[in-house]
Amino acid sequence: MDEEIAEGQLPDKRLDRRLRQVFDQIGGAMGQTIPRACQDWANTKAAYRFFSNGRVSEHAILKGHFEATCDRVAAADGPILVLQDTTEFTYQREKPERIGFTKSVNSGKDKADRLRHHAVCGLLMHSSLAVTTQGVPLGLAAVKFWTRDKFKGAAALKRKINPTRVPIETKESYRWLENLRQSNSLLGDPGRCVHVGDRESDICELFCIATELGTSFLVRAQTDRLADDGGHTVAAELADEVVCASHVVELHNDKGEAVPVTLDVKFRTIDVLPPIGKQKKYPALKLTYIHAYERDEPADRPRVSWKLITNLPVRTAQEAVEKLGWYALRWKIEVFHKIMKSGCKAEDVKLRTAERLVNLLAVFCILSWRIF
Repeated sequence: MDEEIAEGQLPDKRLDRRLRQVFDQIGGAMGQTIPRACQDWANTKAAYRFFSNGRVSEHAILKGHFEATCDRVAAADGPILVLQDTTEFTYQREKPERIGFTKSVNSGKDKADRLRHHAVCGLLMHSSLAVTTQGVPLGLAAVKFWTRDKFKGAAALKRKINPTRVPIETKESYRWLENLRQSNSLLGDPGRCVHVGDRESDICELFCIATELGTSFLVRAQTDRLADDGGHTVAAELADEVVCASHVVELHNDKGEAVPVTLDVKFRTIDVLPPIGKQKKYPALKLTYIHAYERDEPADRPRVSWKLITNLPVRTAQEAVEKLGWYALRWKIEVFHKIMKSGCKAEDVKLRTAERLVNLLAVFCILSWRIF
């Protein structure tokens, strides 16, 4: 069977069987190196051949997990929160170009006092995790891996072109739309899905596509958009709204201790305009903004201030507070990524190419969900 793996001749049934063997070996010694997890050279060599086989891909590895996620979602009651986020895996390699790069960082100054930069070797992963409104993780609904091969300074780029006029399909942020579509297609019930994202997902195109597909979103606001006739912004309308409720949330301080924080809550449904450069392509949308904030500035940390955007109906203070609770569950995808890094030790593996690393990370995705 190992020879078939090496030559790329592995039939689908053999692929499934070999995947189960690899999964059992790595899962049985989670956090260990591949040689230690496999225990002997024959199994280690077979695992390396599996990850380097051209017939093996993250899609083939995750296919069964996605199907099982769909079954668990169908068996669950109520709305399903689809939590989206991106994480980065960093590696040190003699030939980093065989993996790719994630970002450029400042590495000090040279003798002429000029800033030096170097590219960080690694992979990025954007995942969508389905959970119930009680926070029970049901499985992954979409995963995308990629690297970057060049970097452009954001400030320099903005001086040349307005980012709002660049087609979304040419931007990395398109991953938010791709995962939304893939999750809806997999789960087959867009009306039950609520796609939850942080400020990176405050994207006009995402709002429009979600509306077209008949699905919902709940994201944290980053941009103060034009409202109504374009003569003022969303912030101006929210400023006029009265507080309708108080809500207590738990935050963790620098020591990891849970601290209760009381937030004032208000909400308003607003006609929101797309960016000026995209108003011919996209329509205005009726969206609800929920603002939850601390009245006073704490002495030891920044004041909590959440502005959430949703196309879900919010008619009462109770419904507004409910959406705040749903958004608070977004932290679970951060925990999922932490399990991959701290539990599976995904950044400690020594595979030397992006293709092999992605296959192993796909296995870690399933393991991390099981642990979670």
